[in-house]
Amino acid sequence: MSKMLIVDDEEKIRAVVREYAEFEEFEVTEARDGMEAVNLCRENDYDIIIMDVMMPRLDGYSACKEIKKQKDIPVIMLSARGEEYDKLFGFETGIDDYVVKPFSPRELMARVRAVLARSQAAVQGSAAPQQERQVYGGLEIDLAGREVYVDGVRASMTPKEYDLLFYLVKNKGLALSRDKLLEEVWGYDFFGDDRTVDTHIKMLRGSLGPYRSYIVTLRGMGYKFDPENESASAARP
Repeated sequence: MSKMLIVDDEEKIRAVVREYAEFEEFEVTEARDGMEAVNLCRENDYDIIIMDVMMPRLDGYSACKEIKKQKDIPVIMLSARGEEYDKLFGFETGIDDYVVKPFSPRELMARVRAVLARSQAAVQGSAAPQQERQVYGGLEIDLAGREVYVDGVRASMTPKEYDLLFYLVKNKGLALSRDKLLEEVWGYDFFGDDRTVDTHIKMLRGSLGPYRSYIVTLRGMGYKFDPENESASAARP
């Protein structure tokens, strides 16, 4: 039985999520604020956390950072704010998904299953033999070690940035639609618009620095990883 921690200062929200989670046979624990969540995670192991952003004592983003220092637990953030900036800030703190209130409990549980599936696949995939290192000019990508180096300096990326980059690299030169990226990297048919991909591509390009143009935009379609295109070649030292 998977263990879920629900963190929200609104009792009604906790009750709704608990009802649906227990129906899907999760063992559920509740916390009323970020501080309580951090303390619970010190003493217990959870498979996934559903966490609100705005809470007393310690907000969701700060709690997520503290928890991630201790344990690598997937976090889905709940927020009433759905602007790109808010989502971008959330993903930069290391969350795995972002759900805007009001939300559909069924959609939330679909996202929970997808995040858990991706998390388990990442663990299993890390043990599988792969071509360990790929080098494109000053960009070095260690698939097995999940490390990326830009001109010899290790890049700091969120887990989802690594997942997205590695999928693009493994499919080098192939045109990948946003829907395909959502399905393969996030592991589900996305509920809502596909700006999640665009947001993460923007973050990823920022992490790649001078090699940002290796990720090519296919207007009206999606993206591809192509270090041989004209603009990418120009970025090489």
